[in-house]
Amino acid sequence: MPITSDDDIRALFDAETVAVVGCSATPGKPAHDVPAYIQRQGYRVVPVNPFHDEILGETAYDSLADVDEDVDIVDVFRPSEEAGDIVDAAIERADARGDVAAVWLQLGIRDDDAAARAEEAGLSFVQDRCFKVEHSRLA
Repeated sequence: MPITSDDDIRALFDAETVAVVGCSATPGKPAHDVPAYIQRQGYRVVPVNPFHDEILGETAYDSLADVDEDVDIVDVFRPSEEAGDIVDAAIERADARGDVAAVWLQLGIRDDDAAARAEEAGLSFVQDRCFKVEHSRLA
């Protein structure tokens, strides 16, 4: 079952690095503005977008597997239909590198099967919630 309690969500905000899969280079889009907010709060944002070399002043990577630094949270701005593959990549990365602790599916993005797989792999999982909204409310 995905994390829903305020205390459990608040605990995720102790992270340092957030990889944003589907990060946008277009100001005004939630996939740009939310990562910009996360960055302004002092988190290291690692954009994952195969169509850009740089977003928010950071090197953008083609895929989560290409990210060469440690990642605490994988934040997903992709359609629900793509979430399962991204969650599987996060699980694989956590198994191989031991760095991913949580997966966060943004508002409107859900995959209950992926949630079950993530939790079985020992990852915290949030879905259908906005990181910015929850951080503003709880941090």
